Amino acid sequence: MIQSADIREWRMQDVVDPDGHKIGTLEAIYVDTSTDEPAMATVEVGLPTRRRLVFVPLDGAVVGPAYVRVAYGKALVKDCPAMGTDDVLPAEEEPAVFHHYGLAYRPGINGERQLARR
Repeated sequence: MIQSADIREWRMQDVVDPDGHKIGTLEAIYVDTSTDEPAMATVEVGLPTRRRLVFVPLDGAVVGPAYVRVAYGKALVKDCPAMGTDDVLPAEEEPAVFHHYGLAYRPGINGERQLARR
């Protein structure tokens, strides 16, 4: 598992898929609120005039000298529900991100969000 303190150092590094294709630039890390472990990253993708942020799970991620390699293909990541570069993902849209990757969504006992930005 990538440690939270370590992964923050990779902000603004390239995010690549298993085949080494660049997906975008790592923008932020989100931790699972139940474990405080890194769970997802937001990746800035798109054209210079139409940037957006997409989420990608960090399970199976590998950190290299100037990149973070994720376990998901470029096409799947870029097709994830997105938000603007200055936006915050609304709580009601969080489950859609998990479902996009076939992951179970587990909010807190009192309905708290599963992800928190670090």
